[in-house]
Amino acid sequence: MAEKFPKQRILITVKTYPTFSKKYKEVSCTAGFTKDGKWVRLYPIPFRLLEKKDQYKKYQWIEAETSKSQSDRRPESYQVPNPYDTIKPLGEPLDTSHSWEKRRKIVLERGKVFTNLAEIIKRAHSNEMSLATFKPTKIKDLICRKSEPRLSDADLDRELNRMQSQGCLKGIDNNRIEDFKFMPSLDKKFFYVFEDDEGVESTLMIEDWEIGALYKKYRPEEAVQKVKKKYLDD
Repeated sequence: MAEKFPKQRILITVKTYPTFSKKYKEVSCTAGFTKDGKWVRLYPIPFRLLEKKDQYKKYQWIEAETSKSQSDRRPESYQVPNPYDTIKPLGEPLDTSHSWEKRRKIVLERGKVFTNLAEIIKRAHSNEMSLATFKPTKIKDLICRKSEPRLSDADLDRELNRMQSQGCLKGIDNNRIEDFKFMPSLDKKFFYVFEDDEGVESTLMIEDWEIGALYKKYRPEEAVQKVKKKYLDD
């Protein structure tokens, strides 16, 4: 019988683009808020290997058994020891009506919202926190830089074949496991350029799943412009 761990309810607000892992197959870092507005990071989550009904959406409440991470000392970091059995989405994602009213009550009203980058960095260096809600004074640009993929598509196919031949994917209840493919690595990275409340300019990488999926959706010659239009217009 699997060991039981305390349950947490978390409003998911962050899902990173999935990456290959020899130990965990494929993982995505997930983060969100508890009801009192505290940040929680969940890693590693084999998101696309969960059953379809358990593949939670952003701004959806989930319940999961969690344990404080022993390998990651950051205060918000937790693991889900039995993700296939204990991750359960609760209800529908919070809607965007009335200027995101339901989402804003959790994200902007129950937790602290930072406007000064130096304050965040100071607290991070003292390990008080590693996640924060930050509201820039001005978003100046979105830039794209070339990135060397860690693994090529051929490498990912070889790793998948190896895992299947060794039985590493058995026992995962996924209905589409015979058609499963690892998410392709990205050859581009995207960054916001912004200013904080003291006019300090910074560049920060966007690791959101949606930006990677949007980039891969289009042909190379138009993909970057599609991403910039979407993320700057929003």
